[in-house]
Amino acid sequence: MSHRSSSGLAAVSTALLAMSRQMEVRDVLKTIVASARELLDAEYAALGVPDDHGGFAQFVVDGVSEEQWKAIGPLPRQHGVLAAMLHKAEPERLADVREDPRFGGWPDAHPELSDFLGLPIRDGDETLGALFLANKRCPKPEGSCGFTAEDEELLGILAQHAAIALTNARLYERSRELTIAEERSRLAHELHDAVSQKLFSLRLTAQAAAALVDRDPARAKGELQQVAALAAEAADELRAAVVELRPAALDEDGLVHTLRTQVQVLDRAHTATVVFDSPGIRALPATQEEAVLRVAQEALHNALRHADAARVAVTLTRNGQGARLTVADDGRGFDPRTVRRAGRHLGLVSMRDRAAGVGGALTVTSAPGEGTTIEMEVPGG
Repeated sequence: MSHRSSSGLAAVSTALLAMSRQMEVRDVLKTIVASARELLDAEYAALGVPDDHGGFAQFVVDGVSEEQWKAIGPLPRQHGVLAAMLHKAEPERLADVREDPRFGGWPDAHPELSDFLGLPIRDGDETLGALFLANKRCPKPEGSCGFTAEDEELLGILAQHAAIALTNARLYERSRELTIAEERSRLAHELHDAVSQKLFSLRLTAQAAAALVDRDPARAKGELQQVAALAAEAADELRAAVVELRPAALDEDGLVHTLRTQVQVLDRAHTATVVFDSPGIRALPATQEEAVLRVAQEALHNALRHADAARVAVTLTRNGQGARLTVADDGRGFDPRTVRRAGRHLGLVSMRDRAAGVGGALTVTSAPGEGTTIEMEVPGG
């Protein structure tokens, strides 16, 4: 194997590893474009994801500054060479894109492109996007393209794996959307079951107090005290629900501070004792921190709403380069052999999906009358 082939394969390997680490679609697109430009030593790279209206739903560039990109103006339409790449499977390798009969010009602020290499990113018969590179950094004899057949082959390999990474990212985002919808539905039930009942009791108690004011002031006073207690409980329930519903400020506060705050609120809102400990935890990638937070919330919800626990302990510790979350309660527990039936009700399916989605693992230990322990491990970054 030649030195050039060996270094090319190493660069492809590095690019593929970089793509596999991303979970958000936008991040995957940026990684694909940056990897392609670096791999083939081009001045510019871009990737367009088509919409159904002749334009692009997303268009990511590399090699162009933010100021340049803003000056260029609106996203391109699906025409010319871009359209060709979206509607056929073959790559396009051109000595000068400006001399191609399909070329339709570009805005004044657009950089000058000459030699060009592009190809579609496809998943079966579906075209996910069009990836192209321009201005190979190498000496180019007059009228020839700097991009070679070997470059075309390398970009083809990258595009195949880019299709897998992009498809996985789309599935991950869809899974997150479904999980958020499930969480909102669950919170709606919680608000109805807990807060609505307390507000109904509060209204009846207030009516009873009003009826007693004239004939039995002492009893009326007692009823009003009950009104105050019910109002305080309803406020605590609402506060706990809002903490779960509101997006956590992980970027500003970090995972440890956010978890500690939520545990403190839940400790005040419920009769159970809820405690938190986190010795020496390091920062994690954003997607992992969000997954850990959501799993902790689901496990806390199960312990406080379903397990009849008197004490719940949340611990976040270092685990190599990553972290381990443990949520342990002393509640009624359940038989793990029934997990297929109980899993969806207890949110175990979504917790496992969240853990797997960031390269982690979830372990559930429980037995009737012996409480439940949820452990989640994530690898770190």
